Amino acid sequence: MLRRTPLFGKKTRITFTLPADQPAGIVSVVGDFNDWSPGRHELLLRRSGLRTVSVILPPGIHRFRYLATGGMWFDDESADHIDRDGSLLQL
Repeated sequence: MLRRTPLFGKKTRITFTLPADQPAGIVSVVGDFNDWSPGRHELLLRRSGLRTVSVILPPGIHRFRYLATGGMWFDDESADHIDRDGSLLQL
């Protein structure tokens, strides 16, 4: 799930959210905003029982995917668009 929070200067905080146990193991969000670097934006367990991480992004189109333990890539069903190359956000 994605949550968008408008910020000053046309930027947007995107909060990426997944259940605590699905998929099992460590999950990172990787995309064009972090040079596709696993671990830079790892989803962390919160008191709510969900895993989240927030990223501040400028206006434009941003591509991302999730990468879980064991090399499992997957997309976010709440993205603006999903194609064979991953999930897209349009801000």
